[in-house]
Amino acid sequence: MTDDRIRRKLSEEQYRVTQLCGTEPPFSHPYNAEKRSGTYHCVVCGAPLFTSDAKYESGSGWPSFFRPYSEDALKELEDLSHGMRRIEVRCASCDAHLGHVFPDGPQPTGLRFCINGLALDFRPDETADEK
Repeated sequence: MTDDRIRRKLSEEQYRVTQLCGTEPPFSHPYNAEKRSGTYHCVVCGAPLFTSDAKYESGSGWPSFFRPYSEDALKELEDLSHGMRRIEVRCASCDAHLGHVFPDGPQPTGLRFCINGLALDFRPDETADEK
């Protein structure tokens, strides 16, 4: 996807986060409090990234997950920006910046994928409202 097409598809803030490695303010995105069953997809390319059964409340202010949708859904890169050493998480399909992963999450993985809500497109399960 060309940069021009990405700019037309995304809001200015979504572009800043996914293409320029920005970060949304904590507790600012509705997905942080999202409780419905469903799948979180990349806002740029639509690839599945996380499922609601791996989401948990980390208290960080960003949607947090303890495992990705699949082993090949994400790629990780060393991030030395802002005077810190972190692991950046990107969409493996389109290289969009999503957030970071930290080794302080719950079991069974011990990981906390701290993801910008602006980088996600939540798609609720079709049967979620039928209960």
